[in-house]
Amino acid sequence: MPAPLPVPEPLPVPEPRALVLDTRLDQVGVFCGEWNGTWFLRPLTGGKEWEASPDDVRPADPGQRLHAETARANARSRGEVL
Repeated sequence: MPAPLPVPEPLPVPEPRALVLDTRLDQVGVFCGEWNGTWFLRPLTGGKEWEASPDDVRPADPGQRLHAETARANARSRGEVL
């Protein structure tokens, strides 16, 4: 009988306001919170919060963070973000 496959450890819940990547949508978002196993993310440039499965979310890498923060700075310079 083959050995059972290891079960991956669940990701720890990020700190509020952490930048994360929703791999299902390929979108960087700000972690807002968790409720009943669902994580809530918001676009860095503002906008409607969306729900994500913890299995689809990982920390944003430095390049993704830079891209998202630059987009936010550009939106802010246009008056789109406070």
